[in-house]
Amino acid sequence: MINGHELLALSPVMPVVVLDDVADAVPVAQALLAGGIRVIELTLRTPVALAAIARVASEVPEIVLGAGTVTTPEQAKQATDAGAKFLVTPGSTERVLEAAFGSGLPFLPGAGTVSEAMRLAEQGLTALKFFPAEPSGGLAYLKALADPLPQLRFCPTGGISAQSAPSYLALSTVGCVGGSWLTPKDALVAKDFDRVTALAREAATLAR
Repeated sequence: MINGHELLALSPVMPVVVLDDVADAVPVAQALLAGGIRVIELTLRTPVALAAIARVASEVPEIVLGAGTVTTPEQAKQATDAGAKFLVTPGSTERVLEAAFGSGLPFLPGAGTVSEAMRLAEQGLTALKFFPAEPSGGLAYLKALADPLPQLRFCPTGGISAQSAPSYLALSTVGCVGGSWLTPKDALVAKDFDRVTALAREAATLAR
């Protein structure tokens, strides 16, 4: 089974995808793959999210499928049952961590402070989501963490753009960045999946 550090190495950008129409799930996953992106984080922020995960798991097995915004133990189980191959949490409460460990899936736990990152490292979790990246201090904050916590690797997510991503990826402690810009809402509404492929192709070429 893939581990957290291997998840961070799949692509320079991990798409953070919010779907309002379950019919978009498979075309979006296929469009990302066509652009060279091998991983997708489908967020549990909409009523269709679990159904979307189930469709991608069934119809696009080539992509490494994650469930994001897991905030309760119940969501961890539901996402696992739907076919997710990894979990992503925005924060790390004890109950959510227990459920994530219990799922048997790899997961990226969310941390926004030094203490949170240290507590996760104490539990053997060294591949983390840094969220919300920009509001929490962004690039400067991650640079400051690198000296005391060099063993940790991060996927910073939240407020990162195609323009700012390269600066994050240049840090030794950043494995990939999370980005919603690969699947802009207007493109999904217009069913413009060619645009998703084009954005994915650009993201896949970013240097780490």
